[in-house]
Amino acid sequence: MYTLIDYSLDNELALIGLSRAPVNALGHALRLELQAAFRQASADPAIKAIVVYGHNLPFCAGADIAEFGGADFTATPGLPDLLIELAASAKPMVAAVGGLALGGGLELAMACGYRIAEPKARLGLPEITLGLIPGAGGTQRLPRLIGAEAALEAILSGQPLNAARALELGLVDRIASSAAELLGEACAFARELLQAGAPAQPACPYAAPGAALPENFFTDYTARKSGQWKGQAAPHLALEAVRIACEQPLEVGLQRESELFAEAMDSPQSKALRHLFFAEREAGKVPGIDASLPLRPIRKVAVIGAGTMGGGIAMNFANIGIPVVLLEQKREALDRGLAHIRKNYEISAKRGKLSQEQLEQRMALLFGTLEYADLADADLVIEAVFESMEVKRQVFATLDEVCKPGAILASNTSTLDVDQIAACTRRPQDVIGLHFFSPANVMRLLEVVRGKATAPDVLATALKLGKQIGKLPVVSGVCYGFIGNRMLEPYAREAHRLLLEGATPAQIDRVLTDLGLNMGVLSMYDLVGIDVGYLIRTPLRAMLAQDPSYCRLADELYALGRYGQKSGRGMYIYEGRERHDDPEVLAMAERLAAELGIQRRVISDQEIHDRCLFMLINEGIQILDEGIALRAGDIDLVWTCGYGFPTWLGGPLHYAEHLGLERVLNGIRQYREQLGAYGELWLQPAPLLERLVAAGKTRISKD
Repeated sequence: MYTLIDYSLDNELALIGLSRAPVNALGHALRLELQAAFRQASADPAIKAIVVYGHNLPFCAGADIAEFGGADFTATPGLPDLLIELAASAKPMVAAVGGLALGGGLELAMACGYRIAEPKARLGLPEITLGLIPGAGGTQRLPRLIGAEAALEAILSGQPLNAARALELGLVDRIASSAAELLGEACAFARELLQAGAPAQPACPYAAPGAALPENFFTDYTARKSGQWKGQAAPHLALEAVRIACEQPLEVGLQRESELFAEAMDSPQSKALRHLFFAEREAGKVPGIDASLPLRPIRKVAVIGAGTMGGGIAMNFANIGIPVVLLEQKREALDRGLAHIRKNYEISAKRGKLSQEQLEQRMALLFGTLEYADLADADLVIEAVFESMEVKRQVFATLDEVCKPGAILASNTSTLDVDQIAACTRRPQDVIGLHFFSPANVMRLLEVVRGKATAPDVLATALKLGKQIGKLPVVSGVCYGFIGNRMLEPYAREAHRLLLEGATPAQIDRVLTDLGLNMGVLSMYDLVGIDVGYLIRTPLRAMLAQDPSYCRLADELYALGRYGQKSGRGMYIYEGRERHDDPEVLAMAERLAAELGIQRRVISDQEIHDRCLFMLINEGIQILDEGIALRAGDIDLVWTCGYGFPTWLGGPLHYAEHLGLERVLNGIRQYREQLGAYGELWLQPAPLLERLVAAGKTRISKD
């Protein structure tokens, strides 16, 4: 009768086992069978109580996101109506939460009158991460179970609670002794309830969740938190839903929640976040790389360079129990690097994220050396030295001599040609780029750069290992700057040119942060280092000679030793972390504009937005057309995970689709014509963009 439900009887108990692999997503087919099983148990007079559990699977990961926007999502029974039906059960229902109960899964558990969880269970409402709010009773039932403030924290953070915290808050009634004993103890719990004559739905601990709140709670909460939400709509909708829970009966709240959920789901922000959700799942799929391909074992890693980047890279592997050899040229640098790693771990320990024992275990996995010979048995070697082709080629030539056959040789280069690096070895098939982002122990993005000779098993091993260390690996082909930094170049170029034409650093950065970026491009270079930007531009000097205005102001700042935050002066003046505008920079821009014959004028915010963002988008489309990136979603992941582009805009290419490809193309053409020789040189629409618009396409795809 059932294909997605394991329905069985245990004397007076009906056991409804959700059995839709891999995580019991509540798609339409599972909802239908769950409803049928519930009705069967409800109609059977021999059944006195019901236990819902995950049959050899996690309890439930929530709604099936693949159905969003389609007919199956709204098909009867919809999840909200199904859970209203379950919550009205005349028989006690126990949710046995194994593994996880997230989103609609937790809403299912809350619709049951009672909950028991295994010790390692995670329970949460992560809808906010998709620009949504809980839409099947979560904003109404959770405040009644654990109180409005705790419910708001759980809903707005999107972070799951562990079983112990869930018990403390009252979200679960008890914790099973182990995962193996969960179902048996859930049945015992149900029988206890029957013996005690417990009601099918116990009284809510916070039947009136607003009663305990101070006056003006929601107004004050909004004032405190709205600055953190940066124009995102979903947090405000969630706050409104919880406010309704505090002021209205459950039936009214459920109806209002449904309306607010629909508003969130139809919003461009949620569509953008769902785009990234699916893009992340596609990113690991590489044509020609079969899942059955044997991988190279990685039992020991070596990192060359114990600076900030090298140390951060080493921590990623120590964190998952892989021994790491850290190589430096001088003892002082090595000791300094190891001390910095320890300091990072100590900070984590102080924050309660690590025990002292775990700290020492991770430090014990790190072995410092000054000798290349100690790298001989490493399975993976990652070079993290100075960004110079000459230096890197020297390192790889040495690695070619000392490393064992089959070892993967990786460069952490951010801009240089991986094929040129590989060419100085006798094993180019073993060479790959692994571009970590700083701080490498924190930032999630990992650009995996596939050289023309990189072996398939090397690429596949790198992708799997990236996931194991908690990164989001995105494949890039070889070109200057790969995906992220290549797109950064025209984006930054327009910002620097706008300074000469009449905009101020503060205006440019404000336009970008108002859009939702974490920081403006000029502030970013001050943070990274104007000297770093200068050195990265060095390989481009010959090409850039045709435009004497190219990043000219940044070059002047470099010549003056104004390297940004680390020197106290860059585009801005710094007093500690506090930033101030600098009249000298404005005067310098005026002088350079006069020398270069650039007419200064009032620059609108709209022009700043269009020129910076359209050229960022244009370069991304060109990268896709060249095959450097496999898909548009990969480009969006790089910029949202690595460069602070707002996730609720979905990344640069998704944002272009939202704006309209025709608008982007017309804007580029307009500025190309308006800016004369400069526009003719730099503002050339990507051929793929022109083809897409000519064909009436609204989505960016190479196909």
